[in-house]
Amino acid sequence: MNNDHGYEVTLPAKPRLEERQIEIAGQSMTMRMQTAEAGDAVFAVGTVVLPNADPQLQRATLDFLQQGLARNVNAQPGARATQIELAAGGRVLGSEMEVKGEGGEKHQSRTIQARFVARGAHVYQLAIVSDKAPPREQAEQFFTSFKLF
Repeated sequence: MNNDHGYEVTLPAKPRLEERQIEIAGQSMTMRMQTAEAGDAVFAVGTVVLPNADPQLQRATLDFLQQGLARNVNAQPGARATQIELAAGGRVLGSEMEVKGEGGEKHQSRTIQARFVARGAHVYQLAIVSDKAPPREQAEQFFTSFKLF
């Protein structure tokens, strides 16, 4: 459970916390990540806290995150709509994508499965990065365990 950023998720191992500065639409922002490894896969939840809930800034941030993940494997983003669960019941509109390509220092084959959603002044990125796609059940468990408060 991440009360600071308003979500809960089940990760396959104890998460590490990381953060980095990113620039979106000319504004410097912090992206906070919880990451956990299982086998050759990294499971991650990233949160960008926006200065406000401006829909244009939400969209720019979602685009930035989708393009960045796809660029990591030299692919084109191709997100489609999906529903993201709310802890209190109901759903909000988000997007999902799967990209494959070569990435990293050794140009290894990688698969990235990801979901994205904006809610208020937060934008979320859930991703599984692996050498090969994890079992469908493991990916679904991760993605469906994510619930926004």
